[in-house]
Amino acid sequence: MSRPHADAEVVAGMDTFCREVLAPHAAGIDERGQSATLHRRQLAEMGLMGLNLPTELGGPGVDAWTLFECVALVAAACGSTASMVTAHYLATDSILHGGSSEQKARWLPPAATGEHLGAFALTEPGAGSNPADMTTMAVRDGDGWRIKGTKHFISNAGEADFLVVYAKTDRAAGARGISAFVVEPAVCGGITIGKPERTMGVRGGHVFEVVLDCIVPGDSILGREGSGFRTALKTLDGGRLDIAACAIGIAEAALAAATAWAKEREIGGHPIADFQGLQWMIADMAVDIAAARGLADAATAKRQAGERFSLEASMAKLYASEMATRVTDAALQIHGGYGYTSDLPLERYARDVRIFRIFEGSSEVQRNIIARTLLG
Repeated sequence: MSRPHADAEVVAGMDTFCREVLAPHAAGIDERGQSATLHRRQLAEMGLMGLNLPTELGGPGVDAWTLFECVALVAAACGSTASMVTAHYLATDSILHGGSSEQKARWLPPAATGEHLGAFALTEPGAGSNPADMTTMAVRDGDGWRIKGTKHFISNAGEADFLVVYAKTDRAAGARGISAFVVEPAVCGGITIGKPERTMGVRGGHVFEVVLDCIVPGDSILGREGSGFRTALKTLDGGRLDIAACAIGIAEAALAAATAWAKEREIGGHPIADFQGLQWMIADMAVDIAAARGLADAATAKRQAGERFSLEASMAKLYASEMATRVTDAALQIHGGYGYTSDLPLERYARDVRIFRIFEGSSEVQRNIIARTLLG
């Protein structure tokens, strides 16, 4: 359903594209672990690869409501594709929030057209929930920077044209010593990317280990030295709201499937929708989704107004990601044994949503953020 503030025409077009192009291939992408970049050209033609960007930087310039609805629709059709696209947004948002006008003009228009794919390289093997613990270092090397370290679970890295790499430029300064760099693997060399990790869900949204020992030009740094952590936090606010959209999209798809099944499936000559116990399950699923939508709406309203929405994004991401686990599990249960087979998408929905409680800061991290904000 389109939200009142969203561009109805854009949302309707995306809905048609997702149903006719993405959804029919979702099971195959999942089963084969095929890269979700399969539809990159078509996604770009739909404007999706630059949907988070303003018109002056090559994007369609949609509002925050439209962005949210489109991400939810993509996730409902194919969780792997949503994972790939939102990871691309993290990279381009990093440049949008932290880069100079020259850097934005150089990197963002080709990213919006799908010519370039981005990756957001923040997480490390020993520094996931707390980026301040990262060990990747960037030290001056002549006119450039030498970056050395290892990143892990980096979406899109294997096919990315550029990575936004977060590294410490001042080891003693903690979070204030983190800077962000735009790195081109094909140009600078010194970057080793492993094989795609074998994951439980979103199998086509490939994640990789990235080992860096490379030299990048001096103008690769985004903003001033030491500003990377602030850029990452601002970027992750949007990313967390994107995850909420993905969770809601898949949950809504699961509810729709469960409702249709309940009307069609019969036991003892009656559709199972006639049984009160199942009716209550459907009702609880719908209420859970509506509650998640309410939290997401609060965050989206602030995002659209250009206000800080860190608290609202954490609340929306926390609730939506945990809600999606409950709803997809209930939808699978309503389908019984059929839901447990790969002939239907229920088991894929359940596997795909599990990562949302970990992506962009785990549920536990979101609770920490919310509590710290409220307690001052």
